[in-house]
Amino acid sequence: STDTPPPGTAFHGTPPPGTPPPGTPPPGTGSPNRGLMVVLAYLWLLAIVPLLVEEHDQEVRWHAKHGLVLFGTEFVAFIALAIVSGVAGWLGFLLVPLVQLAVLVVHVVCIAKGLQGGRFLIPGVSEYTDRF
Repeated sequence: STDTPPPGTAFHGTPPPGTPPPGTPPPGTGSPNRGLMVVLAYLWLLAIVPLLVEEHDQEVRWHAKHGLVLFGTEFVAFIALAIVSGVAGWLGFLLVPLVQLAVLVVHVVCIAKGLQGGRFLIPGVSEYTDRF
């Protein structure tokens, strides 16, 4: 009797020694918390958490750095928007919700791409991630 099932049937015996439990990512694919860490990477200052916790997962670290670069860019953009609002009056105040919506969309797209194993590159911003 062998422990291998016939082709096309499910395996109901005990797994061979050294087999990881079901749901465990294959070796070399990174952290089992990868999804959570990618989401945290794009929640503004919470990007520091995956940067500090995931020392060996280079993809999660890239997303954390990218999230911090986005946070810095957004911070500068909102300061500029506040100045425009002070100078331009009502026009600046109309821009604030549009910019906030754009920021939210960018974060959602970054999270979605990161969860799929990709990267959403933003021209003029993302290249600073590798310099971080």
